[in-house]
Amino acid sequence: MYCAGSSFRFLFIRMTLKDSFGLAYRTVVSNRLRSGITIAIIAFGIMALIGIITCIDAMNKYLTESFATMGANSFSIGYKERFRFNNNNDDVQKVKKGRKQKKSNLDKFITIREAEQFKDLYKYPAVVSIEISGGNGYEIHYKQKKTNPNVNIRGGNEHFVGVNGFTLAAGRNLNALDVETGRNVCILGGDVVDKLFGENIGAAVDKVIKLGNTPYRVVGVLAKKGNSALMRADNVVITSYGNARSLANASSTFRLSVAASNVVSLEGAVNEAEILFRNVRRLHPTDDNNFVIEKSDKIAQTFIGLLGSIQGAAAAIGLITLIGAAIGLMNIMLVAVNERTKEVGLIKALGGKRRDIKNQFLFESTIISVMGAIFGIILGVLVGNIFALVLGTGFVVPWSWVVLGIVICSGVGLAAGLWPALKASRLDPIVALRHD
Repeated sequence: MYCAGSSFRFLFIRMTLKDSFGLAYRTVVSNRLRSGITIAIIAFGIMALIGIITCIDAMNKYLTESFATMGANSFSIGYKERFRFNNNNDDVQKVKKGRKQKKSNLDKFITIREAEQFKDLYKYPAVVSIEISGGNGYEIHYKQKKTNPNVNIRGGNEHFVGVNGFTLAAGRNLNALDVETGRNVCILGGDVVDKLFGENIGAAVDKVIKLGNTPYRVVGVLAKKGNSALMRADNVVITSYGNARSLANASSTFRLSVAASNVVSLEGAVNEAEILFRNVRRLHPTDDNNFVIEKSDKIAQTFIGLLGSIQGAAAAIGLITLIGAAIGLMNIMLVAVNERTKEVGLIKALGGKRRDIKNQFLFESTIISVMGAIFGIILGVLVGNIFALVLGTGFVVPWSWVVLGIVICSGVGLAAGLWPALKASRLDPIVALRHD
């Protein structure tokens, strides 16, 4: 009898993990309503987390593509940052050696004289583009056809197209004579061509369009960059900066874009440009710069940095939901202990140990939690990619957060099931078998 009992106990211990897991899984499946509600709570928490993170990843990709119109070897010079996120209402700013400059001096427009002087004096191996915004909201006409009143007019020199990452699909670029005379010639973006000439982009070359009542001859057509760009790079008309500055909605300041010969020489190009432009602006050696130099990816990185706070909020939302789910899961497991007291007593009577009982209940809580994580991840990725689809960034999966979500939910399941598992394992088998 002793030998037979020992063999039975050995068999039970050898299969205990498999039996505990199988029993836990069958229990979860048989209690569909109770398990489903808990899985749904966990799933919605993870969906909120993964969905927001997926949206943020899509936005990061979108911003990187939107502001990387210039290459990695390019930078621009403006009188101030294109986007400011802090409002400083102080009348003055402190600078070196206790000197002060008024904000009006710090926000000094770049004039055409300064822009042209910089271009003439800048001898570093690089290409300089002088630029000005002609304004937004223009309507372009060709015969009976017209665009929407949202076309962006940009002025530049003969280097504008190359420095800003455009390529020509038909016709020619602006030349030095176009820039010098400021005559009414232009290059059309892909969206403008589609509206006025359809798919035959070559048909636009040498045609006369009208910007308001002013005729412009089309000398070239830009290849499409795609409308994922924040500034809608294809919905543009490019003319010379001398011509663009005469438009009613033209900006009051110029901008300089510089493309170094290669990425390695970028820092040298930036330093040389800063020294030269300080001289052009006639700054005292102790004065702060009253202009800013921005590399091509700076604005995108600024926005991406701001999205970090949203990412933190998403993590907080997911964590709060998971805490609620963990409490609910613990209550369900405690109820399960009471309902299955006889079952626990039977397992102990057949030779099951306390760790076998704990494993069974821990498996059960972990299965519920991980199933919630899986459903939540799938839903979160799908919801997030609806936003990605709108932005046109392609399918995005935040793999690191997917893995982290599964790990967190596994931990939640173990933590929620620990106390019920301990309670069940401590039941006296005789009392448990008598339980009604």
